[in-house]
Amino acid sequence: MSTPLEADTQVLDALVRRVFYIEDITAGHGDQDYVVRYHGHLAGADSALAYDQLAEWMKPHGITPLFRWDGDRQAIYLVRGVPQINTGNPVVNLLFFIVTLISVVYTGGALGMTSAAPSEPLAWALAIIKAGWPFAVSMIAILAAHEFGHYFAARLHHVHVSLPYFLPLPWPISPFGTLGAFINMKERPRNRRQLMDIAIAGPLAGLVVAIPVLILGLSLSHINPLPAQAAANATSYNMMEGNSILYFLIKYLQFGRLLPAPVSYGNLSPALYWLRYFFTAQPLPYGGVDVSVNPVAWAGWGGLLVTSLNLIPAGQLDGGHLLYVLFGSKNARRVLPFILMFMGVMGFFWSGWWLWAVLIFFLVGRSYAEPLDQITTLDTRRKWLAGLGLVVFVLLFTPVPLYAM
Repeated sequence: MSTPLEADTQVLDALVRRVFYIEDITAGHGDQDYVVRYHGHLAGADSALAYDQLAEWMKPHGITPLFRWDGDRQAIYLVRGVPQINTGNPVVNLLFFIVTLISVVYTGGALGMTSAAPSEPLAWALAIIKAGWPFAVSMIAILAAHEFGHYFAARLHHVHVSLPYFLPLPWPISPFGTLGAFINMKERPRNRRQLMDIAIAGPLAGLVVAIPVLILGLSLSHINPLPAQAAANATSYNMMEGNSILYFLIKYLQFGRLLPAPVSYGNLSPALYWLRYFFTAQPLPYGGVDVSVNPVAWAGWGGLLVTSLNLIPAGQLDGGHLLYVLFGSKNARRVLPFILMFMGVMGFFWSGWWLWAVLIFFLVGRSYAEPLDQITTLDTRRKWLAGLGLVVFVLLFTPVPLYAM
């Protein structure tokens, strides 16, 4: 007579055989984190469908299957437990959104106020709202598009995620009135296709809003002279926004010239001058001209910057997901030291990269959202989309995001 454990294993074996030709079976024991491991190969060509079927059959038994490669052999691991989804409290998301909206309106007002603010509190608040709402609407729309891009892509694949959390951080601590926004994935995606769709949807949706906002903002902006020399005291300086390739090109299309335009290129060719300036923001273009960005353009530029930071190809960032689905976790981890070294070097030109290097190393850079099914590969269309995401990162990367002159 079989024991209860043996009977359970026989049932699990029978379910696995529906989708998998079993070559050998290993029972988990001791410190192993699986109940049973099967080596063999899938019975059909559609590995994603096979996983979905097996996961559904295993759910009543409190088991989650994992599809893996063991060397060149396909394997199925059965682990105990089925993820329990905590839906969260949408009131928390709403409160964060309201506080962030207030913070962004205030920041927009501080940036857009063209005259002295009234001293009477109500008149001051109305003046801030009047001056700040174009920036606030632009910034919130970009962030919302990005996060809801992730959200709806996840829900399309029946992956549970939280509603967006918006993070307030008012002027002058943040030049955008916010630290951005994020969503929590409540469960692991089933395969690389789902992970790719969720990862790419946010940046692309954000760009669909950010680029028109930037173009509109630049159409409201004007070219003005830059200071002829450094400011006499540290409180009266101009804050300059850095260039990405895309921002550089959009400014050129809008104004018909390369900006910020220096007085001269010195003894360098124009190509060498712009290459050096792009990566170092040196030499500062004293006496030249640049676009004085309207608050709406500032929001559009901020949207490009936020998108580029999310697309850094490391760990839990959107770009890390894209790197993982294209090249696998081993190759993605091999790239990480080079990314950190590059940030370390770039930190000499913008110290914020040192903070990003620390955050990536300790918080988001060394682990990847590995799907439950690692046998299912990307189709050709998704490979091109993931590659597009990495190309977009190159176009948006801003070596020196902010600097003073």
